[in-house]
Amino acid sequence: MPDRHGPFRNHRFLLEVDGIAEAAFSEASIPEASAGVVEYREGNEPPTVRKLKGLNSYGNITLSKGVTESTELYDWWTLVEQGKVDEARRSAAIIVLDEEGNPGPRYQFRDVWIRQYDAPDLDATGDAVAIESIELVHEGMERAA
Repeated sequence: MPDRHGPFRNHRFLLEVDGIAEAAFSEASIPEASAGVVEYREGNEPPTVRKLKGLNSYGNITLSKGVTESTELYDWWTLVEQGKVDEARRSAAIIVLDEEGNPGPRYQFRDVWIRQYDAPDLDATGDAVAIESIELVHEGMERAA
């Protein structure tokens, strides 16, 4: 039985993408979330800068998977390529699994769309799996237990 109080391993996870059935990825990066800082000082204050909260910022999500016959990811990218970003926006979640496959921490993202689609590099002399990757942008992240 897994230790539910210990850290989760990073090799078991699920990806849910609204409207995209394809959710099997070999790698996923959960991006950073940060708040900007605005330094401010009025002329009659002591010579110390005050720090005010600025804009929130979220890093991009990177996903990699073996190439299959499905074109769902490429079709999603095509919407963005054609300038239909509002139509391409999705909700997404990365769910970390415990050793038995039960869901653990869940990272939810809103207004997700593909910023970059990277087709696989092919090499006839090797035996590696052909990998495609996508980079996703989003406008908010939330962690749920």
